[in-house]
Amino acid sequence: MHHRPGPPSILRSPLDAAQAAPELPSWDLADLYKGQDDPGLEADLTGSESAASAFNIKHNGRLETLSGDGLAAAIAEYERIEEILGRAMSFASLIFAGNAQDSANGRFYQTMQERVTAISSHLVFFTLELNRLEQAALEAKMAASAPLARYRPWLRDLRVWREHQLSDEMERLLHEKEVTGRAAWNRLFDETMANMTVPVAGQEVSVSAALNQLSDRDRAKRQAAAQGVSEAFQSRIRLFGLITNTLAKDKEVMDNWRRYKRPASARNLSNMVEDEVVDALVEAVRASFPKLSHRYYAMKAKWLGLEKLQHWDRNAPLPSDADSTIAWPDAVAQVRAAYAGFSPKLAEMADPFFEKPWIDAALRPGKASGAFAHPTVPAAHPYLLLNYHGKARDVMTLAHELGHGVHQRLAAEQGYLMSSTPLTLAETASVFGEMLTFRAMLDAEKDPARRRLLLAGKVEDMLNTVVRQIAFYRFETLLHDARRQGELSAEAIGELWMQVQTESLGPAFEFTPDYACYWAYIPHFVHSPFYVYAYAFGDCLVNALYGVFQDGKVAGFEEKYLQLLRAGGTLRHKELLAPFGLDASDPAFWQRGLDVIAGFIDELEHAGG
Repeated sequence: MHHRPGPPSILRSPLDAAQAAPELPSWDLADLYKGQDDPGLEADLTGSESAASAFNIKHNGRLETLSGDGLAAAIAEYERIEEILGRAMSFASLIFAGNAQDSANGRFYQTMQERVTAISSHLVFFTLELNRLEQAALEAKMAASAPLARYRPWLRDLRVWREHQLSDEMERLLHEKEVTGRAAWNRLFDETMANMTVPVAGQEVSVSAALNQLSDRDRAKRQAAAQGVSEAFQSRIRLFGLITNTLAKDKEVMDNWRRYKRPASARNLSNMVEDEVVDALVEAVRASFPKLSHRYYAMKAKWLGLEKLQHWDRNAPLPSDADSTIAWPDAVAQVRAAYAGFSPKLAEMADPFFEKPWIDAALRPGKASGAFAHPTVPAAHPYLLLNYHGKARDVMTLAHELGHGVHQRLAAEQGYLMSSTPLTLAETASVFGEMLTFRAMLDAEKDPARRRLLLAGKVEDMLNTVVRQIAFYRFETLLHDARRQGELSAEAIGELWMQVQTESLGPAFEFTPDYACYWAYIPHFVHSPFYVYAYAFGDCLVNALYGVFQDGKVAGFEEKYLQLLRAGGTLRHKELLAPFGLDASDPAFWQRGLDVIAGFIDELEHAGG
């Protein structure tokens, strides 16, 4: 599931949601199951239980003796069972995302997690035993079997974990304890967030509604919302501190047992990217803070007529912004036209999202904040979740999540085990789709003032995606390193947060002390440690890729791009970028991507910034 970063412009109050709901689509999950009591769901779980148990009895301890074709058949059966379990968990997680306030949904989600974990415990041995096969023996089996050779990319990626796996018995114990460990702390965070209210101007509103007001035109409203958010999170800061400390310690224990060099290494390994490549990205972005965020926010302070910006001014609309609302059908038309203008095939893959109930854009209490694309399983189709408020930024979010959805549809042909793309490449289609939409909107706009607003909006989104996410990554790095010395107070965590925010956003800001608790609402820190750099990786990668497209020097760019998306998880970043003449291990690659943002800021300065 891919979550959208950036400013949280999410959930309105119940009154607003009721007014907006009729014109916005909601998804229908019947393509997965007809409901929580669908007999098909129980049949799938029961059947999977029997199949997984039989699979264990048939193959546990015997993989070495299988022929190449026999091993291929075993992998195919493993894939079949995993896809059924994936379908059930996708259904449960989407129901929970649709309304986490409904306690029945929370119970259903937990029950599904427990049942799927119990069933899949029969399968834990399989990947562990595969990794114990000698490479030479595995190569011989693949050479003798075309069906097995098809799984070569999956086996390649599986075997990067060889030196980090534990004994079968310990792996099974950890697998079964997940539901009472990390997963339980994740759920506590989610339910706490879903049920929190924030005091704003004498009213209690949802966290999402308050965060959305940080983009309000009225500075007094922004300040009131910011202070309400601070008050709400500060009053629960010990709980969020406990969650954060527990999960960081849990990660430290697991990293030590699995022999990872540093806290981010496991994430980098799962992303199939070297620690050094991520280091090069992080250092390039940090070195660019002065010419990117520091420079832009100094301009923004001047535009707003302020000596210093406060944290509630970061996403303030510009004074000349008409604050117009874009109706959902118009947003859809803009995005579809941008996709079609680049590639009719891409547009064709996007069409069903709008013609069928695959998108949930409605605003309602209890719904997950932000936006995401969930691939579900190849046998079904992705679902998109948005919270659509009608701003230009929301149009970009639609273009972004649609990119994920199209990518997931194209990669589905690789099958359940090989369709999933590493996070570093998972943002490619989404950010590229955003760029297509932005360029189409910019080209169509002839009014200089409106063009300046569009450019400023794009720069802010890019800063939120690149600078802000690398600052988040830096915060996590400092946090996990510090946690290894002992439990951290909430105040100490807040000091790390203020340190990275000051460094990344620059001298245009004068941070008030109440901002120190804002780390507590970022779900990625809880759900997906060190996930966040993938956004910056994807944004810079796409900036470089889009530059190649604009140059027009790569013949057959459209087809090569579609092939990149179809590859799913079968190819690494070096192989995927080679047809475009790009190499992410080259430090100049990152600078090329960052120069695109700097160029937009240059254009704003020349336009009278």
